[in-house]
Amino acid sequence: MSERYYKISPLGRNGVSQRISCRPVLALSLFFVVCVLYGGIPCHAGDEPFANPTNWGGTGLMETPTARVMKEGRYRVGVSQIDPYRYYYGAVSPFEGLEINARVTQVLDVPALTASYGDYKDKAIDLKYQFIPEGKYLPAIAIGIMDPQGTRLYSSQYLVMSKQIYPFDFTLGFGNGRFGKKPLSSSQEGFKAEIFTDTSSWLSDSQFFGGIEFALSDQYAFMVEYNPIRYNEQTQDPAQQKYFTEAVPSKFNFGFRWRPFAWTDIDVSYQRGNQLGVNLSFAFDIGNPFIPIYDRPYRERPEQRSDPLTERIALALYRSGFMDIGIVMDGEDLWIKAENIKYYYQPRAIGVVLRAINEILPPSIRRVHLVLTNNGIPLVEFVTLRGDMALFYEEKLTLNEFFSLSEMNTEGSQAFPATIKHKKYFDYGIKPEFRTFLNDPSGYFKYRLGVSAWVAYRPWRGASLVAGPEYYFVNTISTSNAPLTNVVRSDIVSYQQEDVGLGMLLFEQIEKFNKEIYGRLAAGLLEIEYAGFDGEVAKPFFGGRLMVGVSGSLVKKREPGSPLQLKSDDLKDHYSTAFLNARLNIPEAEVSIDLKSGQFLAADRGARITISKFFNGVILSAWYGITDTSSFADPFNKGYDDKGIAITIPIRLFTGTDSRTAYKFSMSPWLRDVAQDIDHYNTLFDYMGRNVGAYLEKDKGRMR
Repeated sequence: MSERYYKISPLGRNGVSQRISCRPVLALSLFFVVCVLYGGIPCHAGDEPFANPTNWGGTGLMETPTARVMKEGRYRVGVSQIDPYRYYYGAVSPFEGLEINARVTQVLDVPALTASYGDYKDKAIDLKYQFIPEGKYLPAIAIGIMDPQGTRLYSSQYLVMSKQIYPFDFTLGFGNGRFGKKPLSSSQEGFKAEIFTDTSSWLSDSQFFGGIEFALSDQYAFMVEYNPIRYNEQTQDPAQQKYFTEAVPSKFNFGFRWRPFAWTDIDVSYQRGNQLGVNLSFAFDIGNPFIPIYDRPYRERPEQRSDPLTERIALALYRSGFMDIGIVMDGEDLWIKAENIKYYYQPRAIGVVLRAINEILPPSIRRVHLVLTNNGIPLVEFVTLRGDMALFYEEKLTLNEFFSLSEMNTEGSQAFPATIKHKKYFDYGIKPEFRTFLNDPSGYFKYRLGVSAWVAYRPWRGASLVAGPEYYFVNTISTSNAPLTNVVRSDIVSYQQEDVGLGMLLFEQIEKFNKEIYGRLAAGLLEIEYAGFDGEVAKPFFGGRLMVGVSGSLVKKREPGSPLQLKSDDLKDHYSTAFLNARLNIPEAEVSIDLKSGQFLAADRGARITISKFFNGVILSAWYGITDTSSFADPFNKGYDDKGIAITIPIRLFTGTDSRTAYKFSMSPWLRDVAQDIDHYNTLFDYMGRNVGAYLEKDKGRMR
């Protein structure tokens, strides 16, 4: 059978007419018709085992994406090389059907900027949303937007569908840009997606792509794809002039995929008819402990049973992970207040207390009042009958029945007076630090690696005197950039170049008033760059589903290299901020949306929105800030919108035991002065956290 070709006009590169085979596209299209119409073929549910990475990190085959996405709450990191490209990538699925991929593309042996910068590197964010999951008859269908902002060197928008007839997975897609007939132009600081803004142009510029993956088992798979990329016509690609002066020998790629462990993928491929490729990636479930969490329940020793009841209870709680313990017996009522210093979830802490005292309490105690505190401030009160508690631990009451018979509230502002045992005067911790500084002309990747510590003395209720030394045993951070105008954060490099520093030295007072109104005031060296005063007032509404507050700061810059001195030759004598803050909590989806609006450090006014997703203690966040940048004279800040991502990681995932400690890391694509605020030791929204009615109700299942 002869193979049909269509001639394309005008003439292609070097005046030679191009011929594009329609056979692979027609074959895949015909097969999709068969898949959709023939309902008797058994279908695998979900996207596994075909949710694996492409060369550049998004889920797909080798160079082309599929309609598959990682399951919600899963992430992957990896590195691949297919000359002349080397990719470093990380992908995550924060919501069902949505996949976000971040990648750095290194073009080997193509220099950029300076000799110390090394090879050309491009960073990008890709989005994919599977808006139709696969059904019995219909394929999965997804839309993808690759690199929508900035230079858009490797940008595309595509529609793609995938259909399983296990053990085969068939894909057919249609995309522009990288997969289309011509490269896309730069978007500067804005975002472009021609698939929405200029659909006719997208249709005319797009080409088909597709492929098949054959899963021999959950561990082994073969891949073949039709890759339409016209490498020799991607004139914006830094690799084109050196490596792709002519069309590649083949548009078909072949690969083998091996999964030796559930969390590891190793791909070996032969691509473009002349290159070997390799891809190594690791994937895990977000929030899933690497070591199972187990805390041995308290068991009272026989010789302790003759001690006074209050001492027995205080010892049981202290050894179970509580301090600042106060106990009062009032007739048939037992009152306990204690600070949870161990358990991430407060309902879990409540369950530990109740279990510890269940076999200690005498029959004369009829009612138990438990107040959990933080530095003497009451957060949660739980009240239950002694008999109901006993029935619950005898498994004669379900969790919901037990909660319906008990009371839990967060309204109290004054804890009952009691003699405190096991007083917690000091709080301390150590945090590993890895700070990156990317894309400076003097070197693409610079960093400092070390540790920071904090020590807090707590003299009275809600008060803390905090010191935070830092030490970096590896520090390569420097810059060749000239200082910008109206500098409030882009000069952070002069502070980060120090190997030893004092990150903070401050006094902070937090108070809880009637009607769940919280206040916070801090003064001193507030963070690595600023010293001064910082204040905040906030209140939760509707069980904490909505939090509203106001905040502001009045600060001066610190002197780099002199921990206790303030800067005397700064452009401004002082800086001030003022914000109206709001947080919308959606416990059902474990999502929160923060809005901060007002005046930022550079006196630019606007708003920053932050969206966060919670996975068993891991918090993924992304922010976007828009302000009036007319006060900036330089082209880097003027018209720029601040953006970035952050992750909070609880240490309990790695220790095998519960812990309240969590570490937060954040990253922005560019160091700018737009929409900047000072760093805060505490914020009231985070202080309230999950200690509000809506989340306590959701977390009650962790009591057992």
